[in-house]
Amino acid sequence: MIGPLEALIRALKKLPGVGEKTATRYAFYFLNADREEIQELISSIRDVKKNLRLCSVCFHLTDVDPCEMCSDSRRDASRVCVVETPLDLMAIEKAGHFRGRYHVLHGVLSPLDAIGPKDIRIQELLDRVQTEKIAEVILALNPTVEGEATSTYIRDKLKDSGATVSRIAYGIPIGSSLEYTDPLTLSRALENRTRL
Repeated sequence: MIGPLEALIRALKKLPGVGEKTATRYAFYFLNADREEIQELISSIRDVKKNLRLCSVCFHLTDVDPCEMCSDSRRDASRVCVVETPLDLMAIEKAGHFRGRYHVLHGVLSPLDAIGPKDIRIQELLDRVQTEKIAEVILALNPTVEGEATSTYIRDKLKDSGATVSRIAYGIPIGSSLEYTDPLTLSRALENRTRL
């Protein structure tokens, strides 16, 4: 039988990126923290599980429906950026450049994992393009085999919709060196070059 400290360490190890040492460090932090701090953490976790749901329009996480981004009249409703996960949406928002709307697929096509078009939010995207008169769909999916397959599938499905389908550029990160850049990234950077 394991004690409460070992049970806490075991539970913390289930978090992504948390190994034995980090879980142990967190467990001792919680052990030494004051009650108010622990209650605040417990309350925050409970609120997230209780109050967050998917927006009925874009499928981002929200506590109001539709979400604040879908309700914001200052955002360009004619442009929709398609992402795989809410984390991807948050990364684009953090950059602060995109002022359109979003659509979260909650996955990508992966025949090897038996994930097809009906398993992610592609049909909802296709419906939005028609009903909301979207002019541009920007595909911001990861440059993986599955991301490429999903992008191609969406492009083909929107071929006759009247909407422009574009994708974010892939290339060499600022501050990196060409000699350490992988061949796929270099070829994408050359394909997506811009005129100066």
